Amino acid sequence: MVIWDLVQQMLIHPSPHPFYGWRRFWYRLFGAQLGRGVLIRKSVRCNYPWNVTIGEHVWIGDEATLYALAAINIGAHAVISQQAYICTGTHDHRDPQFGLIVKPVQIGCGAWIALGALVLPGVTIGEGALIAARAVVTRNAEAWTVYRGSPAVATGPRELRSADAADSLEASSVRGAAHA
Repeated sequence: MVIWDLVQQMLIHPSPHPFYGWRRFWYRLFGAQLGRGVLIRKSVRCNYPWNVTIGEHVWIGDEATLYALAAINIGAHAVISQQAYICTGTHDHRDPQFGLIVKPVQIGCGAWIALGALVLPGVTIGEGALIAARAVVTRNAEAWTVYRGSPAVATGPRELRSADAADSLEASSVRGAAHA
């Protein structure tokens, strides 16, 4: 853990913006499973990369946090926007010892976690779901649905402009799942 922290501080965060391959190298060296074409911005924070699996062509934006006390699985073609926080750990507020609770987070293919959104432990974000900016997701999010607010609630379907785009995403998601 200490070595990973040093790598983040000294080799990943100061790296030039377009050095995605450099960052993928370090994440993989520390156990992250990354698909092809993953773009991780230099200011992303990740505490335990060995608990992270990311499908093909995923983008993770500036200052996003992957708090991976348990598994974080991100499907192909998903986007984790800047300052989004994916959290797999919390504490039991009823426990006098304030015991740690960890649960995995699953983010479906083609999902978009927008700017500053918070996804809490144990949540599954369905394929193609959109979590709006600053939303707080406390429960599972259905596929191809838009969620807004705190706590996040469904506000309608997420519809792409063309059926061809959805078919293309679905086909690549199936291919990505086979390679993940």
